[in-house]
Amino acid sequence: MLTFVLILAVGIVAGFLFDRFAGPSWFARQFSGSTRGIITSALVGIAGAFVGYHIALLLALGSGLLTTILAAAAGAAAVLFLWRMAK
Repeated sequence: MLTFVLILAVGIVAGFLFDRFAGPSWFARQFSGSTRGIITSALVGIAGAFVGYHIALLLALGSGLLTTILAAAAGAAAVLFLWRMAK
């Protein structure tokens, strides 16, 4: 349960930071409000954190707390970056 909450928190923080520093794309600013971008970035960050965590498990990189956090953060960053490029 702790791992689930930790991955969830890492994904939300990554989404908020990504939205704060990268900002919404031009297209998103034209059609949606600022809160929609924050919520969407947080949800995409959560999805990326779970993807990164599960890839780390599949590659057997370890099951420690630091490995979990790093894998979740890397996965969230990668998915957020790809999501931004797709928009």
